[in-house]
Amino acid sequence: MADAELLQDPLRFERRVPPCAIVIFGANGDLTKRKLIPALYRLAYERRLSPSFAVIGNSRTAMTDDEYRAKMRESVRKFLEDSPFEESLWEEFAKRLFYLSGDISQPEIFETLAAKLREVDQTFQTQDNVLFYMSTQPSHYEPVVAGLGSVGLQKGTTGWRRLVVEKPFGHNLDTAVTLNVNIQNVFPEHSVYRIDHYLGKETVQNILAFRFGNGIFEPVWNRRYIDHVQITAAESIGVEGRGGYYQESGALRDMIQNHLLQVMSTIAMEPPASYEPDAVRDERAKLLRSIRIPNAEQAAQWAVAGQYGPAKLDGVDAPGFRQEQGVDPNARTDTYAAVNFWVDNWRWSGVPFYIRSGKRMPKRVTDIAVFFKQPPLNMFGDQPLRPNMLIVRIQPEEGISLRFLSKQPGPGMQLRPVSMDFNYGSSFGMRTPTAYETLLVDAMIGDATLYTRQDMVEASWRAVQPILNHWETAKFEFPNYASGSWGPKESEEMLARNGHVWRIP
Repeated sequence: MADAELLQDPLRFERRVPPCAIVIFGANGDLTKRKLIPALYRLAYERRLSPSFAVIGNSRTAMTDDEYRAKMRESVRKFLEDSPFEESLWEEFAKRLFYLSGDISQPEIFETLAAKLREVDQTFQTQDNVLFYMSTQPSHYEPVVAGLGSVGLQKGTTGWRRLVVEKPFGHNLDTAVTLNVNIQNVFPEHSVYRIDHYLGKETVQNILAFRFGNGIFEPVWNRRYIDHVQITAAESIGVEGRGGYYQESGALRDMIQNHLLQVMSTIAMEPPASYEPDAVRDERAKLLRSIRIPNAEQAAQWAVAGQYGPAKLDGVDAPGFRQEQGVDPNARTDTYAAVNFWVDNWRWSGVPFYIRSGKRMPKRVTDIAVFFKQPPLNMFGDQPLRPNMLIVRIQPEEGISLRFLSKQPGPGMQLRPVSMDFNYGSSFGMRTPTAYETLLVDAMIGDATLYTRQDMVEASWRAVQPILNHWETAKFEFPNYASGSWGPKESEEMLARNGHVWRIP
């Protein structure tokens, strides 16, 4: 494909991506190979990248540009989702792909990077715009930021400079605050893009369109009509060779503190004045600050920790977490976490939000179930009135279902639950962009709507920190749920205290 063919099609896309260079720290890691380079290639395929772009990768592994290009070519072929691989397009894309080997603890690597950026700017006319992407271990975030600041790379002469930071944003509230301070000593907050790939998923974005683009649902989106909300993120796999990392994290930190609280803030936020980055993020932040902070006694009642044990799945022995490679046989890590959150504001007072996430569960599914209140009177005799539910399916199938009762055909008045379903694939008949495609474009054009702000990060840590503090000293009889089950019985008991049960997705 010729260079001119990499130009964007203005009739197809509304937002033009400016010229820029993208610097990826951790360029030889899994995230880069599985997500970032395939996403950039797909954006080139869709003609969404400016022809004036370049990618510079850095890691410690010694490689030439050509060796790195060959390695990324295989990664794109392997991990590209629902897209064709075109050799001619790759050849043009690879001309803009460069590699710098070097240890980020050595100051000279940043001098070398500065020189490479000047060279790339002259060759590809990237207009001094640079997007720095932190795809490294979290312990490297602050050294990289300090290194960029030491050679003045945080400031462009004529263009912009932005920093994309992957989760986790700290290990607890104190470290999150320290990380934010150290980053902002170099990059101003408006240039910092904390990426949460859940917010880039089409279905999560569609919550805003669903709630605020329609007049049907928002009038009943409150404590008068909604009984409770359940958010589930279940994985059927275990830690898959990441036991050493996961042992220091756990389900509450890995999923609930960031991804799922961001989903909750989207489903429960107040209407923003406009669809502008600050307006949307202001309302998300207000919701997160409205979450009731539990005391020590409440932390014990409103949260449940679990850890999967061994079981036989489909005739095959599945190890427990403590038998996984790299895991301490006495590990107290939560591979399952369920929390009952309360929101102390006018809209949601008294409505419980239940969030759970776990590994080695019966299926892979992420969804939101909004349970509406029962009718005030059952006029249909002893027939049970099942609650109306609105289900937002985030993965693996993206869509929305509305479940309600209807009369079953035939004599008499027999009620039966039915569904009205919307499915992304069948409704639009087009490919859904990956979260990283969406978020990379947003970072390049400077749209921070789907990125997490400093105050949002710290508010979500405040909501879970008392639970983490309690779990540090609590005694758990781990493992307390078998692989392939829906979690520990204590999780069901937590909901039962409010008269609720977990929905089986």
